[in-house]
Amino acid sequence: MPLRNKKILLGVCGSIAAYKVAHLVRLLVKSEAEVKVVMTASASAFITPLTLSTLSKNPVDIDFVKNDRGEWTNHVELGLWADHILIAPASANTIAKLANGFCDNLLCAVVLSARCPISLAPAMDLDMLAHTATQQNLDRLKSFGYHIIESAYGDLASGLVGKGRMAEPEELEKYLADYTQQQQSLAGKKILIT
Repeated sequence: MPLRNKKILLGVCGSIAAYKVAHLVRLLVKSEAEVKVVMTASASAFITPLTLSTLSKNPVDIDFVKNDRGEWTNHVELGLWADHILIAPASANTIAKLANGFCDNLLCAVVLSARCPISLAPAMDLDMLAHTATQQNLDRLKSFGYHIIESAYGDLASGLVGKGRMAEPEELEKYLADYTQQQQSLAGKKILIT
């Protein structure tokens, strides 16, 4: 299993597609990955931290400050812990923040502190995805080395039909497994690029 003992940090943004994340976490745990979840505050309106904590077997982090005693969530530690960060669903808001270096929530702070590969699975309505600003933000993130997992075509929460659906959990788990396997097959190899 390529994901065995891999540390996957799953970022969850506010999107109706967040309901799919429970199944994704279950698939990753079944693949013997170690999974930690960081949610944006708006994501908790779509799926509860308790659900994701139970499935991942790890606490879910949302805020910089854990409690009123001054305990904090170490975003740098989380960013360095991960072997791969997958943001699914990646909202237009979070995509814009990351493309411009904004760091006003825990998820963005973790991503900006990370040294591992970062992949995003956008999920939003078709016009939001097609908007020039979103497309430029995605292009900018690609130029930073981020990996973008294409949104699927289909029925959207708005009632419209088009591109904007988050990739299915099985596809995301396979993507991470394939990526990990590819990286492992290149480990120790010397490559000359001319």
